[in-house]
Order: sequence, then structure tokens, then C-alpha cells
Amino acid sequence: MFYPEAGMERCTAALLLEVDAVALVRRGKGKGRGGAPDAALAQYVNDRPYAASSLLAVALAQVFKTALHGVCRALPERAAAPMPLRIEVPVLPARGGAALVRELFGPLGWTTVDAEPLPLDAEFPEWGDSRYVRLVLEGEGLRLADALNQLYVLLPVLDDAKHYWVAPDEVDKLLRAGEGWLAAHPRRELITTRYLSRRRSLAREASERLELVRLAEADGLDVEDVDNAVDEASDTEERPVPLAEHRRAAILAALRAAGAARVLDLGCGQGQLVQELLKDVRFTEIVGVDVSVRALTVAARRLRLDRMGERQAARVKLVQGSLAYTDKRLGGYDAAVLSEVIEHLDLPRLPALEYAVFGAARPRTVVVTTPNVEYNVRWESLPAGHVRHGDHRFEWTRAEFRAWAAAVAERYGYGVEFAPVGADDPEVGAPTQMGVFTWTGAEAGNDEKEKEGRA
Repeated sequence: MFYPEAGMERCTAALLLEVDAVALVRRGKGKGRGGAPDAALAQYVNDRPYAASSLLAVALAQVFKTALHGVCRALPERAAAPMPLRIEVPVLPARGGAALVRELFGPLGWTTVDAEPLPLDAEFPEWGDSRYVRLVLEGEGLRLADALNQLYVLLPVLDDAKHYWVAPDEVDKLLRAGEGWLAAHPRRELITTRYLSRRRSLAREASERLELVRLAEADGLDVEDVDNAVDEASDTEERPVPLAEHRRAAILAALRAAGAARVLDLGCGQGQLVQELLKDVRFTEIVGVDVSVRALTVAARRLRLDRMGERQAARVKLVQGSLAYTDKRLGGYDAAVLSEVIEHLDLPRLPALEYAVFGAARPRTVVVTTPNVEYNVRWESLPAGHVRHGDHRFEWTRAEFRAWAAAVAERYGYGVEFAPVGADDPEVGAPTQMGVFTWTGAEAGNDEKEKEGRA
């Protein structure tokens, strides 16, 4: 902390944050079975984002802890009173540009919201602007606590990234920091979605709780009174089953029909399918594989591996690995599942996955699910021409998926059958399409397959 000027009329507090990147990744070392999965380079090579704005928000909360809560023992009346404020962030990541910065800070009482785009390279102005801005906020009647809480929430929202795993307690943090301004904010949905790292269940919970706050404030009621009324109304309504549950049910049915006992969940993510498989004793060995150490850590927490009984723990294993490379650990299993995985690969990398799974690992049954792009027109919240997830490299029509599956089946000696997952619309089909591959032993083009897989 630096104070370039400190007087009775004006005080400037400057925070300089330097991040020790090595210490940041080493903090989780030494954990047991419920912590980070073993990986030789996990402490140096992982998918944890170094989100500077998120780190800055945490630093603000630590350095200005009492100011953030509006507490000052020496001058309590000053902490509670509005004052003239000027806040400057010289470099701020802004996914959405200067326009989004103004949309987020404009409704919060600032008289000036200046978001100046920074050039990608000052020596080459023809390259255009970067995604960074210089932010200046000025206002006359704002409490310091309110201003700091707005920064605490909106800095990582603008960056659309956090440097740590977002857990359910983040909803409480968001509501505490957003008290008095977030419930009625016109971009509330965007703020909650980005702040909670696009975890839909948490964003939905935050949105519902904030709506209760807004209704209570509008009607002069206690939040608890409105909450009770909503709970009573919701009991009479039948909530739709989420597509993810339909998908897991379809996968489990296919695995049971195939008589599989030893199952690979390839690209297991946070372990939802592994958790469902563990509930059925017919699945005697379950292996979750993912390239993301962070996802495997979350899966371990979800499954409570550190509290699991010895017999149950013997049935499940989480391993780090890339599906773009052959892996001897994956051979000899009854079935493998690729649930919402293939669309996250660039198309040129897809043949490598095909060979690693169908050619090298070669389980008797492979279950593949992927979005049906034709159904996207039925999603009211999905803008036209957009894919369902920002990391999707492609989304196939039913004809494209069937053509790909048929080619893979012929090349590697499988038969394949298709099934819709979710409500099957007569015009556009179901939201998810599933292919169930069964080993027949009738391989075609072995030399060509070998060359393609190695490539």
C-alpha cells in the first residue's frame, strides 16, 4: 500500500499487487486422497487460470477488510457517510469492452464512468484495441464500502474468470457484497452468471434469492415473508427434469443393457456420472479420466473420496490423462463413455481421440453423446448462431453425427445404434443425440487407421 497524498481534504490510497505464481500453485500440495489427484506436473502445468482481476478482488477484500464492511473504530460516522470518490484501475480486463463496463457501473450512482480502451500495441495502432481498458470512476455521494464491494464483484465479472474453484459458498459472498445494489441491477443475470463461473445451479440459486430481495424491497416486506410465499407456490408446480439427468439416465440404461461391469468415464469432468455409477453395484470398477486436474479435484470432493469406505473406494479411481493420446491404463474395460466430450475438441484432433478410444483402448461398448445443433432454435436463452457452451468447437446435426459415427464404426470394427436423449421434437429432434457402439471385430482399413491415429 502506498499513500501518494494524505491530507485533511484529500487522501489517495494506491494498492500494488504482485502475484507469486509458483506459491499460488503450491498451496494445495500435501493433500490426501480427497485432495488433488496425483499428477507428475500438476503443480506446474494445470488449467487453473491466473485471473489477475480475481486476485485483485481478493487483495481488496484483505487489505481493505474494515473499509469493505463499512467499519471504522476511530471515525464510525465517517465510514457510514457518503463522500466524493475517484477510483482508477489503470489496466482492467473487460470481456465485453468499454460498453459493458459502462452498463455495469453506470446504474450504481457514479457521475463519471470512463472506460478507455487500451491499444493492443501502441506502436502499431492499426492492430486495434485490446480487451483491456483504463477505468476511472467518479462520484459525489457514495460510501467507500459500497464502492469497494462493487469493485469486489465486478472486477472478476468483467474478466469473466476466477483464479480459484467456485463453491456454493460463493453465492453467499455475492449476496453480501451485492447488498443494496445488485438485486435491482439491470444486468443482474450477467453479473451472477459470470461471478459464479457460469455454474448454472449456483447462478440460478443466486438469481432466485436476489429476486426475493428485489420483491421485498419493492413491497416493503421482509425477505423471509416473500421466501415463504415462493416456497408454498413452488410445491404445486412440477419442475422439469434437467437435460443432464435425462442424459445420465440414458447412458446408465445403455451400459446396463450392454452388461458392462468395468466402465471408463472419459472426460469425467466433475464426476456427476461417476457418482451415479457408484450407486449401482453391478458396476464393479469405475475409472474417471480427465485432462483437468482441477476438475478431478472437484470430482474427488463430490464423491467424498476421503470419507469413503474401503470397499466402496476400491470400486472407483480418478486419473489424469488426455484422450488425444493412447493410454495403456485404459485397455481391457467393458465400456467407455464419452458424454459431451467430442464437441470440445478441434476437428483436426478428433481422429486422434478416435484411435485412442476405439483403436487402442477398444472397450466392448462405447457410449457417445453430443449436442444436436438442430435443436438449438428451441432454446429461448441461446442467441441465434451461438453454440451452447463457449468451449464447443463444433455442434453437429443429426445427419453429421450419424455419418461420423458410421465411419468410425466401420473403421474400427464396431456396430452403432442411435437414440434421442430428452424431448424428441418432431421437427428438430432431441436436444442430445446418443450413439452406442458395440464391438463386432470386423475392422476395416487397419493400416490406414493406424496411420491416422498416429498422426
